[in-house]
Amino acid sequence: MAQLLLLLLAGVAVASRGDREPVYRDCVTRCEETNCTGTKLQDFWAEQPIYMRLTGWVCLDDCRYQCMWHTVSLYLTEGYAVPQFHGKWPFSRFLFFQEPASALASFLNGLANLLMLRRYRSSVPPSCPMYNTCLAFSLVSINAWLWSMVFHTRDTALTEKMDYFCATAVILHSVYLCCMSILPFLPCWWTLGLRYPSFANAFGALLIVLFACHISYLTLGRFDYSYNMAANAIFGMMNLVWWLVWCVRRHSRQPYLWKCVLVVVLLQSLALLELLDFPPFLWVLDAHALWHFSTIPLNVLFYSFLKDDSLYLLKVNSDVLKLD
Repeated sequence: MAQLLLLLLAGVAVASRGDREPVYRDCVTRCEETNCTGTKLQDFWAEQPIYMRLTGWVCLDDCRYQCMWHTVSLYLTEGYAVPQFHGKWPFSRFLFFQEPASALASFLNGLANLLMLRRYRSSVPPSCPMYNTCLAFSLVSINAWLWSMVFHTRDTALTEKMDYFCATAVILHSVYLCCMSILPFLPCWWTLGLRYPSFANAFGALLIVLFACHISYLTLGRFDYSYNMAANAIFGMMNLVWWLVWCVRRHSRQPYLWKCVLVVVLLQSLALLELLDFPPFLWVLDAHALWHFSTIPLNVLFYSFLKDDSLYLLKVNSDVLKLD
């Protein structure tokens, strides 16, 4: 759940004021001609730290980075607002981390998922009907935060797509998780769920096909940012409404559902941090990084809900089998 709005709020890498600025463009051209050819290029490779080379930083990237700060300095000297470059605010690079604060926040979110997964596995027996579903959701979430960290470390066409696609996978898996949570309480449970899991398998297969079609459309042609945002907005709103309606209807029977409601509400509220969209504080901490940091405790609360829900379903399942 803490990953739910990742794609909805991610910035689109388009031309910005900074990279359209003639001063910036001329600086990059001169730098590339001077430092990225012949013996100068060999000197660059010889002097570049090994960790920069291993993470794919090339001479042109270094020119863009240096010229970005040259342009920012001129803007501030003339009293103009800080411009964005290639759809992003200027960030002070730390080692090979392009956006160090967001990369750190993504790492901490992934770590929180990993630690809470260990706690979940120690509290919930594998015989629980939701055990494998929750385990898969956790692994999908950890993978998404890993790619989020990679993307904020090194923004390339590949890492951007992996960040988007993995976040979509979390949203769709959350939809599946919600379906599996409510299935035992539907009137048709005995027909479609417990004895014959064909419905759950068919619904999961449908989501996989939907995910595959989504990726294919965005990969085979030009990446359609507008479609990507719209599609994930639909997936996300469907997921949020489904969770909220179910929790409100069942809260008297399952008191722990307040945890899920609180996560959903806080996730929506904290996402408003993105609307601030201010230049990075100390050239490191921006609104996107703040939003990532704010989702860390939500992982703890949501896994607490998953544990309570799994144990409750285990009890319901056990009681039903005794009556059979």
